[in-house]
Amino acid sequence: MKRTGQYDFDLFTIGGGSGGVRASRVAANYGARVAIAESGRFGGTCVNVGCIPKKLFSYAAHFRDDFEDAAAYGWNLAEPGFDWKTLVANKDKEIARLNAVYERLLAAAGVEIVRGRAALRDAHTVEVAGRSWSTRHILIATGSQPQVPDIPGKSHAITSDAVFHLERLPARAIVVGGGYIAVEFASIFNGLGVQTTLAYRRHRLLREFDAELGTHLGEEIQKKGVIVHFGAEPASITKLPDGVLEVAYGDGLHARAELVLFATGRVPNSKGLGLDAAGVKLGPIGEVLVDAYSKSSAESIHAIGDVTNRINLTPVATAEGMALAKTLFAGEPTAMDYDNVPTAVFANPNLAAVGLSEESARERYPKLQVYKTSFRSLKHTLTASEEKTFMKLLVDGANQRVVGAQMIGPEAGEIIQGIAIAVKLGATKAQFDATIGIHPTAAEEFVTLREAASS
Repeated sequence: MKRTGQYDFDLFTIGGGSGGVRASRVAANYGARVAIAESGRFGGTCVNVGCIPKKLFSYAAHFRDDFEDAAAYGWNLAEPGFDWKTLVANKDKEIARLNAVYERLLAAAGVEIVRGRAALRDAHTVEVAGRSWSTRHILIATGSQPQVPDIPGKSHAITSDAVFHLERLPARAIVVGGGYIAVEFASIFNGLGVQTTLAYRRHRLLREFDAELGTHLGEEIQKKGVIVHFGAEPASITKLPDGVLEVAYGDGLHARAELVLFATGRVPNSKGLGLDAAGVKLGPIGEVLVDAYSKSSAESIHAIGDVTNRINLTPVATAEGMALAKTLFAGEPTAMDYDNVPTAVFANPNLAAVGLSEESARERYPKLQVYKTSFRSLKHTLTASEEKTFMKLLVDGANQRVVGAQMIGPEAGEIIQGIAIAVKLGATKAQFDATIGIHPTAAEEFVTLREAASS
């Protein structure tokens, strides 16, 4: 192994998720000598137990609606059947393909792959399986993991990581939580024929999103058969002699199911890395505290992605990785821009947003104008579906700039991705209005909203 000056490497990355892999590849392309340590499969949470398999399962769950809608359009279908093992097997093939792609990309860039769990010995030394390497810079990109409330019987429940490897689907499932992971898995289970209850301790879903989005999505998933139990916080879980799980809630109610899934948040993977010994300061939940350039309190140690608990999205982690590589090895100090990051929730129906929520926008813009609409889509006019699409635009009345856009409905993520470009560029309501809509589509509603609902 060729040393780079006094160090073995210029950059040693701990964690082979999307952010760590991107930072390592880009740094290597800038001429840096790079190593990356990963104890599991490359791709991190997103590829292995997150975005990718979850979206595949979401596609599978949506087919039930598609089959029902098809009858109204003249299609005569035999009673559809679903085979869980086929879905899991095909998903596993795709994930294995992606794991291999990540490794090939790293190898092609000249990144040295180190297998095993890494830890810091000091601010310039990384150890894996008893062997040490010196490095000019260290990157922590270890992601996050699900957290489970400390209640009696918690070991009987599972987290989202385990859903992708279930041997069989349960007849009944209780999903605990009200965030995006909870509503996505509640929709998946429900769509695949599982009697599903979503239990949430608050009284509105998706508390980090625009309030109307949480309210509307709650209404829509209940139309599709998900039982929503608000004000429900599990106090204990008991496994009965027949294997069924009984959940006792703090409000005195009880419920039974074959599976209980906790989707109650995630915490950074920062334990056991030797960060304290290297002088790295952590936040209240173990997040690595970093500056605008992803540098920690230790000059040579950096962190990106979920382990920093900034905006925990895969595209954000990869963007942070590219910005860090530019900063360290291209002579271009680059701070990450967190304004107007779009996001989507792949529940049924989909939800997506970019910019500010109405609540945040009202605090910032005293002359806020709100445009919104709710309608039954053209596709459903021939069907029995009562699903409604919801859209909202938020406009700063002082300069007419669009500062937020939200949507609930089919392919919301695909539509908001395009809207996000306009919002990022500072488009005004007049520019939206001057854009010709594509008819008939749901997306055209974003350029035909004329009357403000409130201001």
